[in-house]
Amino acid sequence: MEGFTVSEFISFFTEDNIVRLLEKFRALGPLPGIFLAFMKSFIPPLPTLLIVGANGLVYGWAGFLYSWIGLVGGSFVTFMVIRKLAGTRWASHWAERPKVQKSLIWIRRNAFSYVFLLGMFPVGPFVLVNMAAGISQMRPRSFLLAATLGKGIMVFYVTFIGTNLVTIMEQPLILVGILMFIGCTIWISRKIERYYTGPSKIQ
Repeated sequence: MEGFTVSEFISFFTEDNIVRLLEKFRALGPLPGIFLAFMKSFIPPLPTLLIVGANGLVYGWAGFLYSWIGLVGGSFVTFMVIRKLAGTRWASHWAERPKVQKSLIWIRRNAFSYVFLLGMFPVGPFVLVNMAAGISQMRPRSFLLAATLGKGIMVFYVTFIGTNLVTIMEQPLILVGILMFIGCTIWISRKIERYYTGPSKIQ
């Protein structure tokens, strides 16, 4: 029997499969929606857009709250774990990598803005953001506030899409505006990710 590969695991998470999964365990209340969003911080390839959108389809606007709690909770746990490990040899070695140094330099100067702005994007280097914030010893209260606000904005507009698909499809201008907004956030987040995690520029 062939092993179950990572790519096969990730390919399972289509919108239809996520919705069916949430519906199957809906008797557990909000826990499936919260847990799935929570795991995004520990399994980076999980699709944020599909998870948040599926929560919106299954739970309605309550899905906004479940996704928000899960994403913020997962980010905060990751941040606190790395913050506790900041003085270890492993953390020091990771922080010395050239592609991490750019993130650390900026986050030490603009910690709140770093977490808040990148939290607004539906895609991006989420794990790197949490880890860099922990390594830099950002204050937990500041991190939690920045993550709560940034991810709250992101979850709001993604949930809006997931709960208003019929209306959006009937009014093409709304669809165009939403697609342009998502496209811009993806483009900007990729630019930021490449700049702060790419190879360092040697003078």
